[in-house]
Amino acid sequence: MTPRLSVTARTAGPGVLPPLRPIPLGGTGPEDVVVDREGRVITGVADGRILRVPPRGPVHVEEIARTGGRPLGLEVLPDGRVLVCDAERGLLRVTPEAESGSGSGSGSGGSVEVLADRVAGEPLRFCSSVAAGADGTVYFTASSRRFGLQEWLGELMERTATGRLLRLPPGGGEPEVLLDGLDFANGVVLAEDESWVAVAETGAYRLTRLWLSGPRAGQRDTLVENLPGFPGSLSRGMEGTVWIALAGPRPRPLDWLRRAPGGVRRAAWRAVRPLPIRPRPATRVLGIGPGGRVRHDLRRRRAGYRMVTGVYEHDGMLILGSLLEKGIVVCELPGRA
Repeated sequence: MTPRLSVTARTAGPGVLPPLRPIPLGGTGPEDVVVDREGRVITGVADGRILRVPPRGPVHVEEIARTGGRPLGLEVLPDGRVLVCDAERGLLRVTPEAESGSGSGSGSGGSVEVLADRVAGEPLRFCSSVAAGADGTVYFTASSRRFGLQEWLGELMERTATGRLLRLPPGGGEPEVLLDGLDFANGVVLAEDESWVAVAETGAYRLTRLWLSGPRAGQRDTLVENLPGFPGSLSRGMEGTVWIALAGPRPRPLDWLRRAPGGVRRAAWRAVRPLPIRPRPATRVLGIGPGGRVRHDLRRRRAGYRMVTGVYEHDGMLILGSLLEKGIVVCELPGRA
């Protein structure tokens, strides 16, 4: 049985995700997707390239920078620069080629600056997702202190709960740990009024919220729990909707394993580590309101697009990314076309 969303008594019924239009990129694994001021999609692929492509019309893929690592979560800043969580290099800031003016820094014309690659003297591993406040404060996640991106399944199986939510002050400096002990920290999103920040705990099937202002400032609670799949990247859409990319449905064997003793979990990971990963060919995203109520539950079985890790709403469309696929997909948002 599909797990029930537990935060609210009422939820929206499931809907059919409209047909998906593929946009090939000439690269693999566009894990996250965002849109710039001109309405172009920006994403990063496994070979380190940051790419830009229009979501409608003829496909024209531009390379705007190279990180030299493995880009994951992205955030477009008001001045056109792009924050990049790189699983190998840390938190970066990219100035796209058209805006850099110098033609240096990345090999493709775009410049790449490292904002944070250590936390309290410890190398920043598995930097995952990022969101920026209006004052320039940057909130970002590190998924695990033990496993890197290539062993993300090990983090889910062993359940080390070493993920962190971090904050970088405006103007830079040392990252501050806001939340520790997170179960595979992943997507991060700010409330529309920036009164709270939420982080996806992929391994716990929930969104954890930290209040930043008001009478509950500094307090932590759960925005939504018992999700029907693995939450990946988060983004904010129209009317305060928080979009959740579900990378895959909850497998019962993994639910059982995560309740087992640590030695059993470690042995299971050693056994499956050499095996290929075969995600189910299902596509699903959720849209929730600021209080956790589900506004959209959109899915398409056998869509041919696996492991959705990124979702972004723009101009009546949903744009989806994947850790495994060779391009992004676009579809009309029901009720907004």
